[in-house]
Amino acid sequence: MAWYGYVIGSILIVASILIIILILMQESNTQGLSGAIAGGADTFFGKNKGHTMQSKLKKLTTILSIIFFVVVLAAFIILLFIS
Repeated sequence: MAWYGYVIGSILIVASILIIILILMQESNTQGLSGAIAGGADTFFGKNKGHTMQSKLKKLTTILSIIFFVVVLAAFIILLFIS
């Protein structure tokens, strides 16, 4: 295996671990029964603070997923032309 195989492989491993961590850090969209009963108890500032962090995590997950897809596609094309 050439050097670029190791580089692409290590990029994919790091990216996949980061995607897993980012997905696990995000909050669930469902609140359950307690969220439905006490949904109006949150303050305006508390909702905005959490929303900005969640939107940043979502955007970072999307960007990292696109990078992962592009690297996998590049690895496939390189493997297709070399073999």
